Amino acid sequence: MKKEYPVTIDNGHGERLTFLSRELRDGIEYIQVENRVSPGAGPPMHVHHQQYESLNILEGKMGVEVLGEEPYFLHKGDSATFEPGIAHRFWNAGDTTLHCKGEIWPPHNIEYFLGEIYRSSRENGNGRPGAFDAAYLTRKYYTEFDMLGIPAFVKKVIFPVILFLGKLQGKDKRYQNAPDALPAR
Repeated sequence: MKKEYPVTIDNGHGERLTFLSRELRDGIEYIQVENRVSPGAGPPMHVHHQQYESLNILEGKMGVEVLGEEPYFLHKGDSATFEPGIAHRFWNAGDTTLHCKGEIWPPHNIEYFLGEIYRSSRENGNGRPGAFDAAYLTRKYYTEFDMLGIPAFVKKVIFPVILFLGKLQGKDKRYQNAPDALPAR
């Protein structure tokens, strides 16, 4: 079944991401994206293990931080590309909406992962996904994504307990049709 585009997700805390379309170029699949980010909002430090991410600033001011480096700022007409395995974050560093267009390649499970993270953040109401959702999604898709803001101790000790208890409560049923994670490279 072919997916219909565009698909917009909103985390309820200043980030709205639209998946515009998918296309195949030179044997590589790309997903075209557009985002609108409120002042001060943006994703936490994260890494895509298997995807490239490129964003072109259409309006506003974007702050960018690559793990271990000094933050820098981009303006209208500038772009940033993050390679697989490079931990990064970006945020709206201005006082108007940050508007970007870009692409992610290959997309793999990015739509599902971010869709569920945004849904959970919106439902949880505090700008963060619920504990079970965070534990489930980061564990299932660890070969593709990592959220560096979650301490290693939480991932290794607390998340397994949350997963165990959540499964006893049937919280995992929400994910019964989740796509398979990709093998590690």
